[in-house]
Amino acid sequence: MSGRFSVIMPAYAAEKTIVPATRSVLAQTYENWELVIVSDDGQDYEKLLAGAGIADRRIRHLSSGQVRGGASRARNIALDAISTDYAAILDADDRFKPGKLALCAQALESHAIVSTALDVMNESFVHLRFVGVRTDTVLTAGQHKWVNFSMDSMVAWDRRRADARYEPGLPNLTDLDFLMKLYRTSATSFHLGTALHDYVKMRVSMSNGPGVTERMIGVKTLLLDRLAQGYYSMADTRAAEGISAFLRISLEAERRYESALREQPDLLFEDNLEPMLNAQAQQ
Repeated sequence: MSGRFSVIMPAYAAEKTIVPATRSVLAQTYENWELVIVSDDGQDYEKLLAGAGIADRRIRHLSSGQVRGGASRARNIALDAISTDYAAILDADDRFKPGKLALCAQALESHAIVSTALDVMNESFVHLRFVGVRTDTVLTAGQHKWVNFSMDSMVAWDRRRADARYEPGLPNLTDLDFLMKLYRTSATSFHLGTALHDYVKMRVSMSNGPGVTERMIGVKTLLLDRLAQGYYSMADTRAAEGISAFLRISLEAERRYESALREQPDLLFEDNLEPMLNAQAQQ
């Protein structure tokens, strides 16, 4: 388990969240990592972290050169600047569990892509639900979203065997687009069924807040069209079929979500989606 990780963290308006996010990397039992923070708002996050008592030679600070240039562009800047074998994504409002990088490094010895289950939390780090908790297993590209049916920035990958860049112009689902590009050279991934990634549901974000449903419907429809056209050319010959089936159900879940929220105001989108996926899987 000697592979070095680059943990990629874009930071925009992250003053209130970046300290716990960074501390979660410092707390890793696997110590062979670098954390690459890309400021996308002109903020001096090195100074901010130093004020919280955080100064570590493994932390690199870059700038996107813009204000709100977007997380995808900031991630690409980091990906172009690193030279490590392994990479992982951590948003500045999320956290790693202490054993995440160690277990990912172990799995990456024999798999190009690794996903982990999620601990979904609110902004106060209060647990809401899990996603993807199950026995560790190999997944085909077509099976991935049926297990990891929430966000996809929990992935780690071996850049020698699978690598990609994010699409800055895509308003949502940039993680899924990126994942499908990773799957172009790897037909399978390994899923760690223990919740090793804290996914924080912010009240307003790319995936939550006013107008998100309409944007999600638009991007999911776009990705369906791309899959039908063979845009992603994935190594798993049935990947497009499996991901398209997931996206069609997810689109229907988007259309039902507003009315479901009226009946249950605290309903998470994942709570709305999962029963629909389970019903389809049982047919």
